[in-house]
Amino acid sequence: MTIQATSFDPAQSDPRAFRDALGRFGTGVTVITCATPTGPIGITANSFASVSLDPALVLWSPAKNSSRYPFYVAAKHFAIHVLGDEQQHIGNGFARSAEAFDGLDWETNAQGVPIINNCLSRFECETHAIHDGGDHSIVVAKVLQVSTRTGDPLMFFGGRYGAFTPE
Repeated sequence: MTIQATSFDPAQSDPRAFRDALGRFGTGVTVITCATPTGPIGITANSFASVSLDPALVLWSPAKNSSRYPFYVAAKHFAIHVLGDEQQHIGNGFARSAEAFDGLDWETNAQGVPIINNCLSRFECETHAIHDGGDHSIVVAKVLQVSTRTGDPLMFFGGRYGAFTPE
C-alpha cells in the first residue's frame, strides 16, 4: 500500500489545511474551568500537556479570539478536567456554552474554582506564567491538587471524538 503525503508551507496555504494536519495528532479531551465575577465558566480544549514533574507544572493554550479568553488569562486559579470516554456530553456542552454546568456533579474548591467530579483526572491549578503563542497564549500552571480514577480516555482525532483501543 502506497501512502501519499502532502507537503505545504502553512504560512502560504489555507489555514484549514494546517488545522487539519494538526488534527491528525490524537489527543485527550479536557474541560478547563474558572470562576468569574458573574459565575463559573468552562471551555473544552485539547491543548493540554505536562511540563514538569518537579515542580508539578502543566500547560494549556486558550485562543485569544475566544470570548472566554479574558477570564482565563485573568484567573489566578483554574481546574483542568481530563474526560473519560463516557463523558463526551461534558465536552460537547462546554464546546457550545461557557455555562454548561446544568446536570453535572460539580462543586467549588477552596480557591473558588468550579470543579467537575468524577472526571478521569482533575488538576486544580494556580497560574505560574503566561506566554505569547501567536493567536493563542500558553498558560503554564502549578498543580496544587490532583484527583484521578480508573477508566478509558475520551479521545479527539480528525475533528471527531473516539475511543482509545489498546493492543
